[in-house]
Amino acid sequence: MMFRLFGFLIFINTALTTDVVQPSYLMRVQLGDSVTLTCFCQGETTFVTWFKQAAGQKPQPMAKALLYVPGEFYKEYKNIKRYSLLNAEGSFNLTISNVEPSDSAVYYCAAVFLYEVTFGNGTFVIITGKDSNSRTVVQQPVSDTLQPGDSVSLQCTIETGSCAGEHSVYWFRHGSGESLPGVIYSHGNSSDECEKSPEAGSPTRSCVYSLPKGNLSLSDAGTYYCAVAMCGEMLFGNGTQLDIDGFHCSSEMMVLICLSIIRAGLLLCALLIFTLCYGAVKVS
Repeated sequence: MMFRLFGFLIFINTALTTDVVQPSYLMRVQLGDSVTLTCFCQGETTFVTWFKQAAGQKPQPMAKALLYVPGEFYKEYKNIKRYSLLNAEGSFNLTISNVEPSDSAVYYCAAVFLYEVTFGNGTFVIITGKDSNSRTVVQQPVSDTLQPGDSVSLQCTIETGSCAGEHSVYWFRHGSGESLPGVIYSHGNSSDECEKSPEAGSPTRSCVYSLPKGNLSLSDAGTYYCAVAMCGEMLFGNGTQLDIDGFHCSSEMMVLICLSIIRAGLLLCALLIFTLCYGAVKVS
């Protein structure tokens, strides 16, 4: 695969000896807190770089560091004092202080050796909490225990606050395994599905969105996050945990189990009869 980086054509080779490890796949951070994204590089490395990919956008280079040289940010991020770097032997960490909604994104660490690039799996940073403009995303929990084959509708309520522009709504799912959360549904421009606040002169609108899930299977289990992009920010809900009981058996499965029990019983009886007959013949 060919990739353009810093004006050079880079060939990505998955058989490189360099290994890039980002130990955290998902990090939930409250507004105003700090978060450190860790990247470990093992093997031959010329320099390391961080990329940021916001929802619906292309990855953007944030910072780079040559081997044993302090890291530096690219122009777009150079004057943001909330960002800092720590370049040590075998690691290149990115710290974001006083996080804002715009910091919600997937962050990729990549190591460059000669003309080849190796990427980490990425770290999905989700910013939760209430901001100063009263824009909130609230998700309703699912209280019932679900079985395979059931249906459920996940709910997400958005208070737009003073943001009057259009917005887009995304649903992410994060399974229990070591995998990066992925977008599973997008509502696109969704401003028409909102109702204005009954308070006179209030610009706040309340928007309710649903994600219907039918014929559930064990692979649908996980945490579902509702996110809204509006006024240049990405806001996330607290997530809705969807648990599916893996011990539920369908009617077809029950028939197979019963048939297996009957077959085992018949074999046991046949073995017992054969043993008794063989013993009787031997005695006579």
